[in-house]
Amino acid sequence: MICLLALAALLYLRGWSLLHRESPHRFTPERRAAYLAGLGALFIALASPLDAFGNFLLEAHMAQHLLLILIAPPLILMGQPLLPMLRGLPQATLKNGLGPFLRWRALRRIGRVLTHPALTWPAMTVAIVFWHMPRFYELALNSSVWHGAEHACFFYAAILFWWPVIQVWPSRPQWPRWMLIPYLVFADIVNTALSAWLVFSTHVVYRTYALAPRLGGISALDDQTVAGAIMWVPGSLAYLIPAFVLAMQALNGPRHQPRLVRIQPAPRRPARQRWDLLRVPVIGAILRQRYFRPAIQCILFALAVAVVIDGFFGPQIAPMNLAGVLPWTYWRGFAVIALLAGGNLFCMACPFMLPRNLGRRLFSARRRWPGMLRSKWLAAGLLVLYFWAYEAFSLWSSPWWTAWIVVGYFVTALVVDGWFRGASFCKYVCPIGQFHFLNALVSPLEVKVRSAAVCASCDTHDCIRGNAAGHGCELHLFQPRKSGNFDCTFCLDCVHACPHDNVGIMKNPPAAALYRNGGVDRGSSGIGRLSSRPDAAALAWVLVFGALINAAAMVDPVMQSMHSLTAIVGLKSMLPVTTMLFVSGIVFAPMLLAGICGAASAWLGRVEGSRRKRMTRSFAFALVPLGFSLWVAHFSFHLIVGWRSLAPVLDRILGSSVPAMTANLPGWWPALQLLLLDSGLILSLYAAWRTARRQVPEAGRALRLVTPWVVLAIAFYAAAVWILFQPMQMRGMVM
Repeated sequence: MICLLALAALLYLRGWSLLHRESPHRFTPERRAAYLAGLGALFIALASPLDAFGNFLLEAHMAQHLLLILIAPPLILMGQPLLPMLRGLPQATLKNGLGPFLRWRALRRIGRVLTHPALTWPAMTVAIVFWHMPRFYELALNSSVWHGAEHACFFYAAILFWWPVIQVWPSRPQWPRWMLIPYLVFADIVNTALSAWLVFSTHVVYRTYALAPRLGGISALDDQTVAGAIMWVPGSLAYLIPAFVLAMQALNGPRHQPRLVRIQPAPRRPARQRWDLLRVPVIGAILRQRYFRPAIQCILFALAVAVVIDGFFGPQIAPMNLAGVLPWTYWRGFAVIALLAGGNLFCMACPFMLPRNLGRRLFSARRRWPGMLRSKWLAAGLLVLYFWAYEAFSLWSSPWWTAWIVVGYFVTALVVDGWFRGASFCKYVCPIGQFHFLNALVSPLEVKVRSAAVCASCDTHDCIRGNAAGHGCELHLFQPRKSGNFDCTFCLDCVHACPHDNVGIMKNPPAAALYRNGGVDRGSSGIGRLSSRPDAAALAWVLVFGALINAAAMVDPVMQSMHSLTAIVGLKSMLPVTTMLFVSGIVFAPMLLAGICGAASAWLGRVEGSRRKRMTRSFAFALVPLGFSLWVAHFSFHLIVGWRSLAPVLDRILGSSVPAMTANLPGWWPALQLLLLDSGLILSLYAAWRTARRQVPEAGRALRLVTPWVVLAIAFYAAAVWILFQPMQMRGMVM
């Protein structure tokens, strides 16, 4: 095997060196490195100790399969090996031996049939499913001949599968590029189904591993779970990252259009209108109604009043009280789902707007917000305080404290916006609003102008100044120059005030504000460049790592470790340990990691010191999709498990008996959680790459620049996956 790999490397290197002189733009050093890395992956899979460990540990065998299917074949094909391997042969052999055979037309037809996606996808699927069936898997384990046949099937089926995705030159594509997106997604579905079968199986699937000596003290069932996770997580990334790249290429279109010689100019087609939620029948008409927002606010205000009353005067048992169920199970779950689907919809319906408006009438709101507080530092500090207090004082289990928090919110909104103008409570104080502002950057919907030309001809600027039809934007976001959803409350005042009906809720690619048209380096009206805002970057770090620490504090291994540390130190309360976890995890760890990654990135990418801070802040926003995906996976988990948790409260209020509640997690839910995390990671990696390309023009230098942030994102992703696979507390339910 080693001799064959060495021969393949020598032939390729000889042919590549000849072709590189003739066509350096096509046969680049990057392609040579990819091919050699692919051969290295083959060596690790087949000629290293990993192959021997595969007979004792399923996780080692699964890692071997991963190298043979998802690592080595695409890397080898990225090296464009067809012509270099041929040119690497002796001239006489190529001319007299293979020449007549290569010119045979039937061979080309056979090649096109074998590399057609309609054949390569079933071939890959059959190979993977067939050899993972217990009967045939055991056959391969107990026979060296069949073991070799299994590996050959995996490798060559994978070569065929990845061929149309990478499109090895000089072959021609047989499907449009966009059709390869479902091609990869359906392959990931098969991979997910097989891995979930291993992860969630309650017995050892392959008998050989149940009888084999246990290495490292790991049980056969735990070994099987780890193997399924190896197949699931890296396998999904290997399929979904290329699918995402293809999707971005399809959305953005080709970068370089061919030059065409035209005798006469073709008639110009009218610009294609973008999808606008406000122009959707029925839904758009409802959203545009002037009294729709106040009506929704009144409904939520009534629910908030009910929460306060029950929290103060109802039973102080969280699952039996509205204050223990509505905010912590239903509101959080629905809020993040609404953020994911439609943007900052909660702020549109926020019940705290009613006391704000009352405060303005009582106190006239004539003062300006203090200059030293016109930033996100106060809100970021309040978020850290909330995350810590939530766990330190078990706010989720105290209806009384929950009621006081709601009352405090109402009073603060009334006082702040009663004394200060410009929606100061929303912009500078409200922690909930900051959570929605930042994570709404990932949303596919954005309040923005329909036509820039219409705004260019407008000289009244009613969208920000207001008129008789509407107030205009209170947060001073001038729509023609606004980018993204940051600081936007979705109040639609600009929609009502615009005399040209030129503002809508438009569709964007997810997280487009982080990477398109300059991303966070692009100035936005009322906000400026996010890359120049250390307060906004700090807010991003707090929310990204807050997602990780908030979820980790609810899983059994972390809670047991906290109890053990409390006992070892001899403390009577867990408060110091909880404080240490949250302060270190949400404040000091992000500061340390930002400094390390920023310094490493600046050194690798040769970025000057004056640009280093802005670059570090830019990369902080690239992690927002990953953090938000964990918030969605976590909060929606509690919503799915506790969707019936309101029943005991209603039964108490209505005077009937309390039914027994059980937490039944749907079998498809873990796969959906991982899909959310996969999507968040891919979006973060893409945003980080686009951020690196804005910093430096050269692709190789940009790759070095982004590497520390890629490592950080993958480490965060791995920690999030581990957390989601742990037993988690079912809070707010009668179990």
